Amino acid sequence: MSTSQKDTHKFFMSISEGEKKSFDFLRFVYDGCIAGGVAGVIVETALYPIDTIKTRLQAARGGGKIILKGLYSGLAGNLVGVLPASAIFVGVYEPTKQKLLASLPENLSALAHLSITKALQDYNLQAHGSSFSNAILGAIGGAASSLVRVPTEVVKQRMQTGQFSSAPAAVRLIVAKEGFKGLYAGYGSFLLRDLPFDAIQFCIYEQLRIGYKLAAKRDLNDPENAMLGAFAGAVTGAVTTPLDVVKTRLMVQGSQNQYKGISDCVRTIIKEEGTQALFKGMGPRVLWIGIGGSIFFGILEKTKQILAHRHQQKEAEKPISSF
Repeated sequence: MSTSQKDTHKFFMSISEGEKKSFDFLRFVYDGCIAGGVAGVIVETALYPIDTIKTRLQAARGGGKIILKGLYSGLAGNLVGVLPASAIFVGVYEPTKQKLLASLPENLSALAHLSITKALQDYNLQAHGSSFSNAILGAIGGAASSLVRVPTEVVKQRMQTGQFSSAPAAVRLIVAKEGFKGLYAGYGSFLLRDLPFDAIQFCIYEQLRIGYKLAAKRDLNDPENAMLGAFAGAVTGAVTTPLDVVKTRLMVQGSQNQYKGISDCVRTIIKEEGTQALFKGMGPRVLWIGIGGSIFFGILEKTKQILAHRHQQKEAEKPISSF
């Protein structure tokens, strides 16, 4: 790998192998937003039909039949929310990661690393591989993006289940019948699902990258980043399926109010449909998030590298001032 490529990797990677550079907060936000937005839109567009099938499976009560038509219902409106939500997530995650990891105390970092502390010391990775910090950062990014993501998710899932034919009509009727708060139906269950999901997924992904890089003794290539992203997404998707089922039921119920809240939803599902109903749609969910994770993280890392390389070129072209 050439020197310029190695420098590009250093800009955004979780692992710092060389000398520390000054922290440019706005640049990290800008690059994170672009990388996150591009990755989010591509993943959502490519895998939307799988997400629709998953939603219909989870929303069906009892032995309801699943319709396989209109699998792209609500995609256009969803992308309007996915773009800023993904941009906000990564735009918050990346600069916060750089700031938080730089200020972590050594003893906390060592505790987080546990069995691989010695190896991390050898590679001067002490603060940058903290499982604890990556979990916090994933949750912070998810909380920030949820303000945009939840209304988008509500509209999307109601269109996926055939309640509305267009996003503008969905927003208008939801607000008319349920008020503005109707756009945030299931907000609590969304956070209950997404904060653990984001924390676990990014924690697994970052730690896998560290371990893989230590074993290979080189920077990861694009297929390897994609592979680790797929694994992190699939595992996290399977573990959080019950939370996703509850979130879906609360979001699509509308003004019918079949469920009074998260705990009531769980109790009702178990009572009427059995515990296995909490795992509805696990197959499509794992497939969707697994493939989506590989695409998202692969595109994310590649986009960040391209942007970092462009920044380096601009810096190199600047005239050197003489004293």
